[in-house]
Amino acid sequence: MKTSLLAIALTATALAGSAADAQSKGDWTFGLGLGYVSPKSDNGTLAGAESHVGDNARPTITFEYFFADNWGVEVLGALPFKHNINIDGVGKADTLQLPPVVSLQYHFVNSSSVTPFLGAGLNYTTFWDTDSALGDVDIEDSWGLALHAGLDYAIDERHSIRTDVRWIDIDSDVKLNGGKIGTAHIDPWVFGVSYIWKF
Repeated sequence: MKTSLLAIALTATALAGSAADAQSKGDWTFGLGLGYVSPKSDNGTLAGAESHVGDNARPTITFEYFFADNWGVEVLGALPFKHNINIDGVGKADTLQLPPVVSLQYHFVNSSSVTPFLGAGLNYTTFWDTDSALGDVDIEDSWGLALHAGLDYAIDERHSIRTDVRWIDIDSDVKLNGGKIGTAHIDPWVFGVSYIWKF
C-alpha cells in the first residue's frame, strides 16, 4: 500500500501543470480520499504478552477553513477503520475505531505547482464493537496530539491532488471482563491521498 501511495504521488506531480494559487482568508476546501492507518510495530503489553495491531485503509473526508491568508483549521473524518489485534500466545480481537482530528495548518505558497503544508492538532479516537473469543474486551477512548504534513499538487486554481502523512498519539487502556490488562500504544502513521476542491 505504501508503494502504491508513492506511485500516486509521482503521478500527481506529473499531472500538476499550473502554479499553486494562494490560500486567502475566507477560503475553504473540501477533500475526498483514502487513508491508510499503520500502527507502530510494538503496541505494548496486554495480559502479560506483546500485542500487535494490524493496518487498515478507509475512505476519508476533510474540511479546511482559512481564517487568515495561508492559515487554516482542518477537520479530518473517515469511515470506521477495522483493526485486528493479536496478543502473543493469548488470543485475538477485532475492533472498529474512528480517529477524527482537528488541526491548525500553515500552507507554504510559492511560484510552483506544489504547495507544502504543516499542521498540528488534537485527535480523539473512539473504539467500539470489539469482538474476541477471550471474553468482553473493552478499549477505552483516547485523546492525543496529531501532527500533519503534506503536498498539494495544483491541477488548476480550484482543484488539486494531495498526498499527506500524519502521526497520531493513541494510547488506550484495555479491559478484559472489566479488569484492566494493559495499555495499547497504537501511535499510527496515517498515509493519505485525496482530491481537493477549493471554494
